[in-house]
Amino acid sequence: MMVYVLLFNARTENEGIHTLKVSDRNVVLMFENEDDATRFGLMLEAQDFPEAAVEAFDAEDIEEFCQTAGYECKLVPEGTLAVPPENMVDRTDWDPDGRPAEATSPTADNAEEFSQAELDSIRQRLEGLL
Repeated sequence: MMVYVLLFNARTENEGIHTLKVSDRNVVLMFENEDDATRFGLMLEAQDFPEAAVEAFDAEDIEEFCQTAGYECKLVPEGTLAVPPENMVDRTDWDPDGRPAEATSPTADNAEEFSQAELDSIRQRLEGLL
């Protein structure tokens, strides 16, 4: 099954995946419908997030990515109006300009914990499946 996730700086060396901070866990939303993911991305932009790209992946690949990263994932069924939380973190672990944040632990709505080499490897494996 194909799902859609939100990526920041997609297909660059500074790519980041959007996550929600739920308690002490980072959760990746996997949208069943591309339009629902796009709508969520636009709502993020309205909250001053950078523009997010909606990218299609096999659900199993995202689940594996999340397991490797220590993230959780949540399927957003088609037609569900997912709304970003009103409270955002003050500082993210991912910097849209490519400078690492000074945070020492994951505290971000779009946290990223992989080295660039690991991200490149994951991206190549995922692209190989398309």
